[in-house]
Amino acid sequence: MNNSNCLRYTPQAIGLHWLMAFFLVVAFCIGQYMSGLELSPWKLKIYAWHKWLGVTLFLLVWLRLSWRLTHRPPDFPATWSANMKRLAGVGHLALYILMIAIPLTGWLHSSAAGISVVYLNLIPLPDLIPKNRALSHLFRILHQNLNWAMLVLVLGHIAAALKHQFLDKDHLLARMRPCGGE
Repeated sequence: MNNSNCLRYTPQAIGLHWLMAFFLVVAFCIGQYMSGLELSPWKLKIYAWHKWLGVTLFLLVWLRLSWRLTHRPPDFPATWSANMKRLAGVGHLALYILMIAIPLTGWLHSSAAGISVVYLNLIPLPDLIPKNRALSHLFRILHQNLNWAMLVLVLGHIAAALKHQFLDKDHLLARMRPCGGE
């Protein structure tokens, strides 16, 4: 795709960005909520919803990556230094890595705990590893810590976007509006 006349992401990329952002927030909030619940049918239902969101996000990140690999993103503002561009690239790469690693560690935790994941109560997913209490604990801790790392990175992403928009006034947020119809 040639973006030479458009300094914005495609409508599909924008839609995937905001859909995933919404699902990430919901999954994180559900994860925080469910961790404080006593074992009950309600907690098991909340866990299922959390897993469904995780699987959905895992599928969406692969869709988003394939879109990204086949559609060139808009150029960074010309006023950005090479270091700033590299930092933005590293930040985006870290977000993609976490969007893959977080659902994967959740799935590994469930597998090691001996609790199969059944997507939308319809599609049983294979266990990735055999039941193993020590690995289950390890993947649960890793899943939790990666989520906190994602929260920090997302907050940094938002802060950087707002800084560029309102302090640097380089109209960075316009990249997230579809081209045409100004």
